[in-house]
Amino acid sequence: MDESPAPGLASTPAGHWLGLVVPKRHAKRAVTRNLIKRQLRAAMARHAGRLPPGLWVVRLRQGFDRQAFTSPASEPLRETAHAEIEVLFSRAARPPARPR
Repeated sequence: MDESPAPGLASTPAGHWLGLVVPKRHAKRAVTRNLIKRQLRAAMARHAGRLPPGLWVVRLRQGFDRQAFTSPASEPLRETAHAEIEVLFSRAARPPARPR
């Protein structure tokens, strides 16, 4: 697990930590795992101001189709990962639903 602080967090509210889990079984190549981690750190830096303080752990639960993304760091892979990460952080930044 990568527990390094996300870049840019010095200017955001204190108390944000990011843990990343990108297993080899879902992203075989180190290039792909590192690309995903970089994008996750950048997303945390962008969204930290909207997230409550705490430990945030992001785990890759499903691999990317190797047939669709033949290159380990291709532009389509970058765009797909970026879009999914943005959705994830946007959902996490939403205020919790009030019980009825």
